[in-house]
Amino acid sequence: MNERGSMLAQPLQRPPAGRVLLFLGLFVLGGVVGVAGALVQAGWFPGGLLLALAGEAGLLLGGARATDGRGGAVAPAAGWMIAVILLTASRPEGDFLFGAGGGSYLFLLGGMAVAVICATLGLGRQPMGRDVRLGK
Repeated sequence: MNERGSMLAQPLQRPPAGRVLLFLGLFVLGGVVGVAGALVQAGWFPGGLLLALAGEAGLLLGGARATDGRGGAVAPAAGWMIAVILLTASRPEGDFLFGAGGGSYLFLLGGMAVAVICATLGLGRQPMGRDVRLGK
């Protein structure tokens, strides 16, 4: 047990600048994957949709692995969500990127489902070191 008490009782500390930059980079990369997926899923319908969702899942799980926590999956998921929502809005000229077909809805809903699944299954806090298992 920690001698200093619960983590909730500790004063807040500023995260290192490198960690903040890592999360910011994952957020921007999530937006880029969202834009690329929006373009690919419409171009090659069945394969493009699977490629876009697989790319998103790879980024989210890679982010979780890189940061050793679920926050690494949440940051790119937030970037993906914001980029896709901005792309669904119509422009004043009446143009928009997503069509009204089923593929667009599968991309939107499937992408949200992938984000929730990867953020939930992302690496949680696991104890590390020799003293993890009792009796050793």
